[in-house]
Amino acid sequence: MNPRVVKRFIIICLITTAVIFTANTFFQEFFQGTPGDFYTRQGDIHLGSKKFDDALVSFGKALEEAPDHRGALMGRALVFMQREEYSKATSELTYLIDFLNKNLDPEDLTGVGTLSAAYANRGIIQDRLGKYQAAFDDYVLALKTDEEAIDGPSLFDKILYGNSKPSTVRDRAIYIHKQLQLPPEKRLLRVLEIDNKQRMYKP
Repeated sequence: MNPRVVKRFIIICLITTAVIFTANTFFQEFFQGTPGDFYTRQGDIHLGSKKFDDALVSFGKALEEAPDHRGALMGRALVFMQREEYSKATSELTYLIDFLNKNLDPEDLTGVGTLSAAYANRGIIQDRLGKYQAAFDDYVLALKTDEEAIDGPSLFDKILYGNSKPSTVRDRAIYIHKQLQLPPEKRLLRVLEIDNKQRMYKP
């Protein structure tokens, strides 16, 4: 056999093997992945488009595949927050917080960011309901857990709200703390122009 033909055949086989391996890895990652991931991504897309019913359906399917899928639990909470169904949102976030506190690996940076966002979102709900001390407590827990995860506007904020400079958890926590130090009759804890810039967090 011609050595050059053999060499060319081997090279083609190696390239073909590499392409097949890469394609298979891509398929496994994006089309199969961890149970619940596909439907959670689908739910996030619906949430970003404000198709809340569709988002709940997708997050529900994710939770059928993985009952404690943190992305799906967070997604459901954000839908309920958008709908101002605060009792449901609080229940969802409290369950997620308890689950993560019991099961989270400290080395899981995405999980730590999710826990921080869950505290922040629960704080926002308390804030909206006028429970300012509870809101402050949750904001402090969010900042202690992972301040970087909730620092400034995320891409999610910009897409969902069109606001590149929303109020941060730190800003709001500092403001509440200062106001709570004043006598009750001198406190100003609700300023619509500022409060309307307070946004949900999604890692």
